[in-house]
Amino acid sequence: MKVYFYKYGSLCEPDFTEALKRIGLQVDEETIEVYDKTVTPSVCVPLVSERLLNGGYTFVFTINFFPWLSDVCQMLNITYLSLIVDSPVLELFSKAIDNRVNKIFLFDEMLYNEFAHYNPDCIFHIPLCTNVLRNMQVIESYKNGTHKESGRSYESDVSFIGSTYQEKCPFNEAKLSEFDRGFVDGIIEAQLKVYGYNFIEEMLTDEIAERLLESIPDHYTFAEGFRGDNKALVAQYYLSVKVAEQERLRLLKAVSDSFKTDIYTRSDVSSMPNIHNKGFARSLDEMPLIFNQSKINLNITAKSIRSGLSLRIFDVLGSGGFLITNYQAELPEFFEIGKDLVAYESESHLKELIAYYLSHEDERQEIAQQGFMTVKKSHSIDTRIVQMLDMAFPANNN
Repeated sequence: MKVYFYKYGSLCEPDFTEALKRIGLQVDEETIEVYDKTVTPSVCVPLVSERLLNGGYTFVFTINFFPWLSDVCQMLNITYLSLIVDSPVLELFSKAIDNRVNKIFLFDEMLYNEFAHYNPDCIFHIPLCTNVLRNMQVIESYKNGTHKESGRSYESDVSFIGSTYQEKCPFNEAKLSEFDRGFVDGIIEAQLKVYGYNFIEEMLTDEIAERLLESIPDHYTFAEGFRGDNKALVAQYYLSVKVAEQERLRLLKAVSDSFKTDIYTRSDVSSMPNIHNKGFARSLDEMPLIFNQSKINLNITAKSIRSGLSLRIFDVLGSGGFLITNYQAELPEFFEIGKDLVAYESESHLKELIAYYLSHEDERQEIAQQGFMTVKKSHSIDTRIVQMLDMAFPANNN
């Protein structure tokens, strides 16, 4: 098979290039958008169309979904595989998801249920994955002293990698009435008390969603050819991010006030005087070391991921790290809680778990090892690509 891989600069892309080649596929890469973020579909369409027309490709592949690329593939009758790794991905509201050439893979079951009926034979639910091979190569390089920054210590009692979302929360710019502020604060406080179910969208009426949207300067507007859904937009793109911000700020402060905690972030952590900010961590060659060397890794899933499992879960476990994560509805479907990883359901529960596993090293290491074996067996990037191809091209399985 020959694959046309259109890239835009996602951190996942190098791993998928390697894995596609490892399973025997020929990969041609298009990187125009990687190096020019201002490039428009009007520029890309003729360029990509010419390459696809004459390239003899079996399918096109992208991380996340590009409506214009789907339309090009539809015109040229070339299968288009896209793996959604973020949430929300507003391009899924495009009517281009209806194209018969699509093979769209969604990692969040609630997201799948929301969109699958538009193109039931071409939209699939599948969990994310990690590059176990690269993770272990980085870790071995560090342990034998050949890692290029081997002088830096990555050991932590408790560590968290990621944004606190203050700088990523456009809802912070909203100019709300006193009534709407109270309504929103009520939703936030209620959602923070519930793990495993996101009910934000259910709390909104169309009227309230429109009013909240209008209160946000320069808010997102659905383009022509999209299925506009302002209630989903407000819930998933704005309010869920605000809830995630508050959850991370509160949980990380509570944890760092009680335990020695390191955070790797560019966010403002001045509200957490006891946390140790170790700055930015590179995804490909530092994060696996942090996951592997930390006694406890924390995962606080963004609320916009409503039922599925974030990439962080697979990356931590696929680096041999011990993980405490928030409970998600799909967690028991893919991992055994207490055997592969540990899940918390409240702030007090999280602190109890941290205290317990910091003082029970043998159990902690046993769970980390079992979680690694589960990911290596069932959730490696090579395994996931083969599964995607089996689902996209079922006739080839005979």
